Amino acid sequence: MIGTMNFDRARFLADLDARPWASRTHAYGSAEDVPDCLRALAGDDDAAAEEARNELYGSILHQGSVYEASAEAVPFLARIAAAGIRTADVLLLIGGIAEGGADPSPEGAGVPPERESDEVACRRAVVAQLPLLLASVGHEDRAVRQSAAWAAGVTGAAGADAAVPVLRERAAVETDALVRAELLSALALLDPEGTAPAATGALGPDSPPELRIAAVLACVDIGLPWTRAHHDAVLALLPLDRLVSDRLDLSRREPLHHITATLLLRDTGADREAVFALLDAALRGDDPDTRTEAVWAAREACELSRSAPARLVPALISAVAADEATADGAGDASGALSAFGKLGPCGGPAAADVLAVRASGDGDRADRALEALVAVAPERAAPLLARDLERRPRALGAACGGPAGSLPVVPYDPELLAAVRKRLAAVEPDGRAPFQLAALLTEWGTDAADAVPELLAALPAFPGLLPSVLAAVRPPGLHPEVADALRAHTRTGPADDRIAAAQALHRLTGDHGPLLPLLAERLTACAGGSGDGIREAATAAAAVGPAALPIVPALRGALNAPGPRRTFPQMDADIAIATALHRITGDAAEAVPVLAGILGADDLRWGRWTLIRAARAAEGLGPAARPLVPVLKALLTDPEQVPVAVLALHAVAREEVDTGRLAGLLLDAAEAGAAPFEAVDAVEALGVDTLSEEHRARLTELGERDLRVVTSGVEGTVEAADERLRARVRAVVGAD
Repeated sequence: MIGTMNFDRARFLADLDARPWASRTHAYGSAEDVPDCLRALAGDDDAAAEEARNELYGSILHQGSVYEASAEAVPFLARIAAAGIRTADVLLLIGGIAEGGADPSPEGAGVPPERESDEVACRRAVVAQLPLLLASVGHEDRAVRQSAAWAAGVTGAAGADAAVPVLRERAAVETDALVRAELLSALALLDPEGTAPAATGALGPDSPPELRIAAVLACVDIGLPWTRAHHDAVLALLPLDRLVSDRLDLSRREPLHHITATLLLRDTGADREAVFALLDAALRGDDPDTRTEAVWAAREACELSRSAPARLVPALISAVAADEATADGAGDASGALSAFGKLGPCGGPAAADVLAVRASGDGDRADRALEALVAVAPERAAPLLARDLERRPRALGAACGGPAGSLPVVPYDPELLAAVRKRLAAVEPDGRAPFQLAALLTEWGTDAADAVPELLAALPAFPGLLPSVLAAVRPPGLHPEVADALRAHTRTGPADDRIAAAQALHRLTGDHGPLLPLLAERLTACAGGSGDGIREAATAAAAVGPAALPIVPALRGALNAPGPRRTFPQMDADIAIATALHRITGDAAEAVPVLAGILGADDLRWGRWTLIRAARAAEGLGPAARPLVPVLKALLTDPEQVPVAVLALHAVAREEVDTGRLAGLLLDAAEAGAAPFEAVDAVEALGVDTLSEEHRARLTELGERDLRVVTSGVEGTVEAADERLRARVRAVVGAD
């Protein structure tokens, strides 16, 4: 048992120094610092040991990732733990390395250790220490038993044969509820089928709460059908988070959230209804903490399931009412108001009515309600926002596109425009730039033309931001006045501001006279630099077209030399230059080799967007880009690059395209959520009428299935984006 093993410190240190640490790597490069950390961890200075432990979590187990040095450190960590030195903490580190590791794949059988991946090496190293872990599940210290049970449970299939019998034997005699829960969870991971009876048997009210919720989670993870017993157990135990706060399994520290996601991802009608019934009951609970957990889980449900918003609206309305009945009703105790923003248009009139009433009040609660109403019914939010724009910062942010800069969603409203004009007129010259207002006015376009006087008045204070807004609103009556103001700003101020004014002037009037010298100057000044300035200048030149012929030498001079030292920003700049040269000269001869050098570059795994930009540029070249066909076809191995590669191939060499194969790849990408909008666009470009019956059915399913296709993005935008995709798919299918 741990604590009885003699620790030969001299031998430990000698063995530690004998290993070639400097030739091993971890998250920050050479692992030459690892032996010092292990010495400190094994030493008598608690503060130094704590610092060393933190260092090891950062280097050999960096955010769950493992490295060469991780496997190398495992035997030394095991010797420290076996000596009874900070045993529980060290076992957790060993278990984390096992969890970050991986079992060898069947194809990898027989691979010599020196050729296996770091992940496999780490899992193998920990499994070799299983005798230590398994002996520790009977330790007198509860923390050690719990750590050992968890660590054994994450050794995967490689450790299952040795671990399961010992863990099961210990589970039969363990009395501590928390350790029993950890043992059950470990067994569910290692032996799902064999653990199902024990998990089901622990669901009843006679089980301690910590074990009971572990049993529910085990049943869910094993894949057992959800029953009334599971439903009743969860409702009886709510709120759940407190029952797992001391558990070591971080992935299940929010049980209701985990249950919701796991059941919904099964994608069956019965499991969906089980989730909705559970959340409905929890949202209607009397306890504020229970409602808070339920609201958080309901948000997850709305992110995963297209039917969740409509199903959960009544219960969320109930939670809002319950929040208002507690304390002074001024706050958003459970977050239910914020959750309405997840519903999007699917929230329907009932949600909009509830939010509109509360948005007409005062204070932060009204602002939160209006913020949610922007997502649910933006046309109803606009006049409410106009009435009290100054005191609705959350709602204004949502209306103008949110903090991440997504597009504004509130339609043009004359009252809101009047409020925006008033706000714009009050902006201090040395104050914060009115980015939100600019985004909203730009989105409204010519409908916002009445704001031109305020924009002109603010232009001297914000010459880099407002020119593009003036060009977007395109005021018919004030056209000369706007042009004169922009032309004046092309002659004074910083180069960025002058270029912004010149671009807007060109867009508004077609006058490129002030713009071209500024672009040539920028191209010359930035040549050989990071690339951002060149990219922007080249893009602006491309928009001018053939009239930009005088600055072609500057564009050519700004091209970067190909080679391994070229950065991604420099490649992006070269793509923009290649596009500009083609649009200005009409000749693709210069653009093709530039794009070939980027699309065919080695190891661009971190340059996904650069490859996408290059493929889009190739698409713009049309048949003249035929030499790029081989490198474009190489992109078809990456689902995220499939759509742009297909569009490029279709434009460049349509007669060589295998429509059936490419349609299958596009649907694979869309179903996986990899660039789904682009994938649907590419399917439409190929021709829906050319699809096979199987492919047509898969395309239809994208618009009709319950699981969302779009599952990631900026907080609060996922659901709306998926609804837009759903409408797009239905339009494409219906257009056939």
